[in-house]
Amino acid sequence: MTQHFQTLVVGSGPAGIAAATVAAEYGSRVGLIDDNPDIGGQIWRAQRGKSGPDISHGGGAERWSKRLFASSVTRLQGWSVFDQPSPYTLRAERQNIAADFSYDQLILATGARERFLPFPGWTLPNVMGVGAIQAMVKGGLPVQGKRIVVAGSGPLLLAVAAALRAAGAVVVCIAEQASIKSLTPFALSLVRDPAKILQGLRYRASTFGVPFHTGSWPVAATGKDRISSVTLSIHGSLQEIPCDYLACGFHLVSNIELASMLGCRIDQGIVAVDELQRTSIPGIFCAGEPTGIGGLEKSLLEGEIAGLASAGHPEKTRSLITQHQAAARFAVKLDHAFALRPELKNLSQNDTIVCRCEDVSFAALQGHTSWRSAKLHTRCGMGPCQGRICGSATEVLFGWNASSVRPPVLPSLISSLISPTDGNPSSLQKAK
Repeated sequence: MTQHFQTLVVGSGPAGIAAATVAAEYGSRVGLIDDNPDIGGQIWRAQRGKSGPDISHGGGAERWSKRLFASSVTRLQGWSVFDQPSPYTLRAERQNIAADFSYDQLILATGARERFLPFPGWTLPNVMGVGAIQAMVKGGLPVQGKRIVVAGSGPLLLAVAAALRAAGAVVVCIAEQASIKSLTPFALSLVRDPAKILQGLRYRASTFGVPFHTGSWPVAATGKDRISSVTLSIHGSLQEIPCDYLACGFHLVSNIELASMLGCRIDQGIVAVDELQRTSIPGIFCAGEPTGIGGLEKSLLEGEIAGLASAGHPEKTRSLITQHQAAARFAVKLDHAFALRPELKNLSQNDTIVCRCEDVSFAALQGHTSWRSAKLHTRCGMGPCQGRICGSATEVLFGWNASSVRPPVLPSLISSLISPTDGNPSSLQKAK
């Protein structure tokens, strides 16, 4: 069975919520599809036992969720899009049932994921991503009294450290790989944006007393059945710090796999769009982090622009486009401030696992000249995550780029791939 929408939005984070809401408010029949059980994406992910997005970080979560729920948007939560069986149609799977969703206009708001870089011990239990531990705590992971080191790069470190401390964890320290030399100009540039300054000050106040090390990164994690300590390089000196958890992520990587599979032009790792968020494929728009990591404000603006343009009202985007230009400039500054330092390429040892799905070591990858060659000879990137973890790591380590993306973009049942869909998406929920 095929469900048809005038506008289909993939991804129910801030960009997707804004796009779907605006398109519906201007008369489009809109479907909002996401593989998560509730709206909000990572930043607005609901706390365990609560419905609706997390509004504790501000940023308009409550206002946008109310607009969405008041609209005619059909919410399709829990559906994973994995294929395009025919033009203007996406195939998705939920609880072993496949269904097709056709559209006149498509808006991709697939968000971003964390970048992980391999180092000795990074596969130990209780070593996890910064965003991952935040999601697990929201889902009920007890961290009260647990010693947690937060490390890596990006503004998310401070936000998650504040959330962990609020949950009762003992945040031992925050280790940011960027130098104070690169962070200072970025901080000074925020003088013209009081909202971002206040947000940063609020997070820093919430982590008062927690050491914040710049020019610092994890060198190794040690432990028997789980992590017991992490060795940090702090301004060139090694320091071993006991901990129960290491939350480590080196900023974010745009989720471009679906856009790439659909044939959208990719430029330097992000989806190329024009000022109306149109991709190189007619009828397909893209909004939020897939067009470049830039934060909440940029995502919401791009979602609104894409929603208006897809609904046939591009003339109403003029003021939004002006605001978006400022948000885009902030994204460039963000990218420069948290650029990865070259020392991070040297963390892996020969026996360090790079591809966790297929247990491919750093030594096994040396000597290969491309991502394709490594896949063919070592199976790197051919496991369940399909290169989402090791792909971004090998890009940093070796300068490789994935040469192609083919369906399924997510692990799926063989029956969903080879058979016409007979699943009835009867569990569709109206946002009203």
